[in-house]
Amino acid sequence: MDAGVSPVALAACPFELGSWSRDQLERVERALSAWVAADAPAGLGEAMRYAVLDGGKRLRPLLVLAASEAVNGHPDAAVRAACAVELIHAYSLVHDDMPCMDNDVLRRGKPTVHVQYGEARALLAGDALQALAFDLLTPEYSGIPAATQAQLCRLLARAAGFEGMAGGQAIDLASVGHSLDEAQLRAMHRMKTGALLQCSVMMGAACADPAVAVDSRTTAALNDFGAALGLAFQVVDDILDVVADSETLGKTAGKDAARDKPTYVSVLGLERSRAHARELLAQALEALDRSGLSAERTRVLRALAGAVVNRSS
Repeated sequence: MDAGVSPVALAACPFELGSWSRDQLERVERALSAWVAADAPAGLGEAMRYAVLDGGKRLRPLLVLAASEAVNGHPDAAVRAACAVELIHAYSLVHDDMPCMDNDVLRRGKPTVHVQYGEARALLAGDALQALAFDLLTPEYSGIPAATQAQLCRLLARAAGFEGMAGGQAIDLASVGHSLDEAQLRAMHRMKTGALLQCSVMMGAACADPAVAVDSRTTAALNDFGAALGLAFQVVDDILDVVADSETLGKTAGKDAARDKPTYVSVLGLERSRAHARELLAQALEALDRSGLSAERTRVLRALAGAVVNRSS
């Protein structure tokens, strides 16, 4: 059980997160392996599969599935949404690692895609993963209502675009060598990192049966949960970039300081950053408390929030 989950929450909804996660991750891995085609032309499929399979924490898919479980969502819609958000995340990492962006050589404990396959193929692999994400959300001849498909596409497009991840990355690149205050840093990371994590929660909620709509109180609370968790993830990421080594992280440690990028640690300091992560965890759990959903239904979301803040990689 995760140490970061409050004692009250643990007493109310005890369960084994590791077992639940393993079962869900097996579903996600099987689906990704089936849907990311190996036979795309000219070696493109090989690069796509290298980028997305057998690596990463899969936090975003787990959040989709946990939120869908909380609202009794459509199972097929949930697994498609979980895979779609992971494809968007994977494509963003492929592009972010390229020399024109962060110029990184290590990701998920192995060479980055452009190092392994060259820049041109890496660029195309990222483009193809992005397109595939939306293809997965709009299957023909499925039992997923058209309204649900459209809502899932809209949520993901907004989180990935200029209002979210891409916009945040643009601010990040423009901020190298410049000082940001805490408010500016928070705004950047709510877009760059937080938007896709928040979107994962809301996509899970959107898998609910349209005929049994999730009420506005629950929707607002889940949105607040996702926002707090998304920011907490980035705060912890900034801390780990300072205190962990590359082998533990599976990516290059210390790169933010080396590139003179503003981070929570550079703005707040290490101890205040750790305290802020704990504050954000409390905000996330409080949002679940006012969601109107039972402790049983939100137990996975609570445990995942604790795991995010207390992780070591």
